[in-house]
Amino acid sequence: MLDAIVDSTADITAPVPTPAIRAMAWGPHLLIVGLLALASVRAVLDRQPHAGATVAVAAAGAAAAVTGALVTRRAAAWWLGVIGVCWLALLVLSADGVWVAFPLYFLQLDLLPRRTGLVAVAATTLLAVGAFAAHTGSLTAAVVIGPVLGAAVAVTVVWGYQALYRESEQRRRLIEELTATRADLSRAQHTAGALAERERLAREIHDTLAQGLSSIQLLLRAAERALPAAPDTALRHVVQARQAAVDDLAEARRFVAALTPPALDDATLAGALDRLCATTSVRYPLTARFHLTGTPVPLPTAHEVGLLRIAQSALTNTVRHARATTAEVTLGYHGDRVVLEVTDDGTGFDPDGLPAPDPASGGFGLAAMRSRAHALGGTLTVGSTPGHGTTLTARLPLDETEARR
Repeated sequence: MLDAIVDSTADITAPVPTPAIRAMAWGPHLLIVGLLALASVRAVLDRQPHAGATVAVAAAGAAAAVTGALVTRRAAAWWLGVIGVCWLALLVLSADGVWVAFPLYFLQLDLLPRRTGLVAVAATTLLAVGAFAAHTGSLTAAVVIGPVLGAAVAVTVVWGYQALYRESEQRRRLIEELTATRADLSRAQHTAGALAERERLAREIHDTLAQGLSSIQLLLRAAERALPAAPDTALRHVVQARQAAVDDLAEARRFVAALTPPALDDATLAGALDRLCATTSVRYPLTARFHLTGTPVPLPTAHEVGLLRIAQSALTNTVRHARATTAEVTLGYHGDRVVLEVTDDGTGFDPDGLPAPDPASGGFGLAAMRSRAHALGGTLTVGSTPGHGTTLTARLPLDETEARR
């Protein structure tokens, strides 16, 4: 019966047969052997006519039945022909051969295509009824009902198993597809996590190490220009460069460990921005002032880190590119959002004329700031015209649920 089930679902890859399924496949063959043995014993004990021929035919049929479980599917139809000839010979010799029709139904439904199998079952039923009627000398309801009922049971059982097998295989295939999908999803999540971590490191490196190295470079250049005419000024610049290196080293250790920036340790965001403006004013020829508007409310750590990094990057861009004398940093709390605004009186630029971000050339600042704002559910806009300074505005939602969208 296993072969019939597999044949009915040829488009599905069948699993390796289990011992129970192998036993079911052998069942009809062993049943034929048992019924043939019973017919032989009855022929001998009842001293039926042609008892010797009955035993010989039964032995040949039993041998064919045993070897039939081992033949390939291509030879199965030929094997059915052999077992069918043996059965017909037994029908002629003994009425007990009628009972062999029942396992033959299963084998015919098993080894033949569905329509051919039904035709074979119908033909076997007619032969069984005719032979039984010939041996008993009468055609009664019992003679007809037995083979017909056996055929109906065989068809119902085989088709029922086929339907269950198809359903089982469909579920197995769905489970395999689900497993493959979960594996793909896991790989996609791993890749997304790696990309997110890479982006985080890129932003942190730009906002800490890259900007810190730029600050150190500017301070050392200032010290170089002050020598030898103003050694005290040069020394002050060198001390500031050394302090910048110390601060940047602390920043680097923090972002590698994904910790809060040192500027926010035991301090509010407003305090950190105020110190940032003061430090910038001391280190560079730029007067940076901090302003706080609205009533401060607690912010998620990610919001505070993001706004601080944006302010750092904006002031660094001002120092390096704007040739500004003053910069205003304003942190405002406006109901459902917090707004950071950095304004300078520098040369300005055309926002639409900026080249594509290129980390190799340092053109990564605006893209990194915009990415930070978007990651927190906010926006970042830049307003500037040549000769009229620049205003950078970052808006973040105060609602954490909205921020995660």
